[in-house]
Amino acid sequence: MKTERPSAVLERLSSFFNTPLDEILRTRMAEDPHQHVLGLFHDVVAEVPAYRQFLQANSVVPERVDSFADFASLPLTDKANYMQAYPLPGRCKGGSLIACDRLAVSSGSTGIPTFWPRAMVDELEVALRFEQVFRQSFRAHERETLAVVCFPLGNWVGGVFTASCCWHLAQKGYPLTVATPGNKPEEIIRVVRELAPYFQQTVLLGYPPFVKDVIDTGNAQGLGWSAFNIKFVFAGEVFSEEWRDLLLQRVGSVSPCHDSASLYGTADGGVLGNETPLSIAIRRFLSRNPVAARELFGESRLPTLVQYDPISRFFELVEGSTLAVTGDNGVPLIRYHIADRGGIIAHGDMLAFLKKYGLSSFADYGVDADECRLPFVWVFGRADFTLSFYGANIYPENVMVGLEQPELTGWVTGKFVMEVCEGDDNSHFLHIFVEMLPKIPVDAEKQAAIAQSIRSQLLWLNSEFANYVTSARQTPQIELLPFADPDYFPAGVKHRYTRKS
Repeated sequence: MKTERPSAVLERLSSFFNTPLDEILRTRMAEDPHQHVLGLFHDVVAEVPAYRQFLQANSVVPERVDSFADFASLPLTDKANYMQAYPLPGRCKGGSLIACDRLAVSSGSTGIPTFWPRAMVDELEVALRFEQVFRQSFRAHERETLAVVCFPLGNWVGGVFTASCCWHLAQKGYPLTVATPGNKPEEIIRVVRELAPYFQQTVLLGYPPFVKDVIDTGNAQGLGWSAFNIKFVFAGEVFSEEWRDLLLQRVGSVSPCHDSASLYGTADGGVLGNETPLSIAIRRFLSRNPVAARELFGESRLPTLVQYDPISRFFELVEGSTLAVTGDNGVPLIRYHIADRGGIIAHGDMLAFLKKYGLSSFADYGVDADECRLPFVWVFGRADFTLSFYGANIYPENVMVGLEQPELTGWVTGKFVMEVCEGDDNSHFLHIFVEMLPKIPVDAEKQAAIAQSIRSQLLWLNSEFANYVTSARQTPQIELLPFADPDYFPAGVKHRYTRKS
């Protein structure tokens, strides 16, 4: 028995339950994040055997790390040199799994499961990110709310973690009831149909393409989503602002900056940041100003843009393009190279940049720029979903916008698979398989309209495509496939947008 554990848990819970979100954020913003991560480093050295061994193997004397400059020169940890190099218990505090009362699993790109232990109190930092969304975006402290968890349940990190964080909010006093149908469309629709009428709003939390499939299935069954004041929490994939508009329109929403939010999360670090009404307003402005977006983000595609609490999860930009994070957890992370391509910018610097492009007020978006003064981090979609075509990087994000134009959204689901193929004359062409909505017939007119829409958006959004690809090769070859085609769009699995020949 660990007799000291109950009192420590009660202290953490009491602080979370009894301290208003605004007070927590105000206190955090007054702290020095550089001093905080330096203190966390020394705590991890004292408590985590694997990290001490890692430092020793890299000839680092931790006692000499006494400034942020010293911290910033520490060797990066990553999955290969740390997570896979040291036994799991040694990466936990005290060198034991006993301090962690729950486990999650991620499969990653290799398909090999990785276990991520954590304690219940570790979830409280992540619960704050959910609280930001539910309070600042959905006003859930004022409205009776049904939260429907649509992520897969079981050991997989998303579903149970999300449910647990929502339960924490309910225990904090939010009028919130949590349903956990998981990724079962018919069960989700049954829950909404039977329970949503008892609440003032209903929040669907899930993977974006899956949630859209649920909305489309409900519409096909005659479910009137607009009666339930639907909100969305997404994670796991970058999507366009056109896609956001489409989904919100299908549930009757008229407030795009307040009725949905995306989370930036990883299995190893939990939720690292979250969309806010301000970050959504900025992203919507940039989606209509590709020159400004390219200057800020450095690429011809729109990343997920969120705000983050540097006391909870501290970001650094590594080699100018990828992210490293430091934060406390079941397995603490010190300068952990998550290898996500992205960037960071301070709140004031972001507003100054936008002012240069003519955006000095967010009144038209219904947003107060000073409501959340946290810094911003952005992250692009998976690099292995990108194709090279005549020297131009073709991003799935660009193709998505082409499929999300109003004239097409009554035909297609928005899911596709693209590949570069070689013709009989040894020339290359861009081939895109597109999933149709249920019961929508396939014909040459739709095929041509989809090809022209994708070409138009690629030319508008992607300067490499416009300049590198000859006009004769700019129109993709489109193949229309039925809903849930088993070879390209199997149901119930995470979708991949590219195939590489």
